[in-house]
Amino acid sequence: MNKPYKKDPQTIQALTELQFSVTQKSATERPFTGEYDDHFEDGLYVDIVSGEPLFSSKDKFDSGCGWPAFSKPVENNVHNLSDLSHGMVRTEVRSRHGDSHLGHVFPDGPQDTGGLRYCINSASLRFIPKGALETEGYGEFLPLFEKGDKHEN
Repeated sequence: MNKPYKKDPQTIQALTELQFSVTQKSATERPFTGEYDDHFEDGLYVDIVSGEPLFSSKDKFDSGCGWPAFSKPVENNVHNLSDLSHGMVRTEVRSRHGDSHLGHVFPDGPQDTGGLRYCINSASLRFIPKGALETEGYGEFLPLFEKGDKHEN
């Protein structure tokens, strides 16, 4: 089921200063300060602006970088752009429908899961616990968590 995810002006107005700065101005939260850096509960991470599904806790790992790290997105709701800011060559990650700045992707992730590390700002995410997926309209993602294995990081 594909919902009509979009950039919602009312949602943008309700963002905190940090959330607005990160998602709309491509800022970066300070390392080790985001609420999801050390968070490993089963659930889904969605774009705080559009609600589009981005990452599963099953693909989250502790990279030690100070931001939430994921090995892959759950759907095709992220796109990559070249980022030449700050005198570096990086690959920016943005949400496809909400056009929110999420963070960057690097080729230094776990090799057994594809080698990518999606380094994502907590301020760009909203977490939906596994137990709330159905009531929040994300029930189609429940099978990701029904394999019986406990999340390992």
